[in-house]
Amino acid sequence: SSPIQFNGVVLVTQKGNIQYLKSNGYKDFEKKIPLKTDDQFEIMSNSKQVTAVLVLQAAEQGKLDLHTPIKKYLPTLTQTWADTVTIHHLLNHTHGITKLEKSSAFKAGSQFKYGNLSYMMLGEILKNTTGKSFTELAGSLFKKLRMDQTFVYNPKNNQSLVPGYMNENNQFEKVKESFLNDDIAPAAGIISTVQDLAKWDQALFKGKLLSPEFQKLMMTPSTRSQHDVFGKESMGFGYNIRFIKESGLDYFAVTGLGDGFTCLNTYFPSTDTTLIILEN
Repeated sequence: SSPIQFNGVVLVTQKGNIQYLKSNGYKDFEKKIPLKTDDQFEIMSNSKQVTAVLVLQAAEQGKLDLHTPIKKYLPTLTQTWADTVTIHHLLNHTHGITKLEKSSAFKAGSQFKYGNLSYMMLGEILKNTTGKSFTELAGSLFKKLRMDQTFVYNPKNNQSLVPGYMNENNQFEKVKESFLNDDIAPAAGIISTVQDLAKWDQALFKGKLLSPEFQKLMMTPSTRSQHDVFGKESMGFGYNIRFIKESGLDYFAVTGLGDGFTCLNTYFPSTDTTLIILEN
């Protein structure tokens, strides 16, 4: 079997200017519709970074506190972990919660275990503390950053979304039903383009989204985790940012995977370079 061709869009920017922008392959395999560089992809777990910023913005406004047990913000929780797990633990995946109705897998803060549940809970906390839905909060943030092609998934929204394809023995099957919905949106539900994600990086990494105090919290590794894309080593992890050190380079990264999509967003501060890869 021949190697599978890269099917997606790649963008490299430096100091905010495009150095490389190319699409390859198909948006629709059956109809042979080629991908365009401004096509909109599900960015999956990269959505969590947006949620983290919204939570820190709410903390900045005094609407929530990162180190208060979450029972205060989600009063319907019945498990005892609600009295020890904080928003900080939800943000950096050290909470130990596996299911809302089960006892926790480990003591809050003692281990790292990645998942969607904590960011779904953060979406609820945002709603309870700001009075606004995740879709509203994220939407106004995107508007402010002129990320005009970026939105929170909504089955009624018929924007030109790229379909995802799953590979079974080199046969590509279109994903018929996205698993996205309102509940999972804060963990995986944002739709975006390579250029809009580059705008996001410029705003986030240059401190335009948060006050210096909260920017420092966002940019500080508070636990460690391993990810195959970046090798076998365990590396620093913060509020949904990976802190990678390799080949003499320090850079920030975030990845997303699901529904046939893979998404990589990396930012190299020493040269103000962004590399973004979106695949379907």
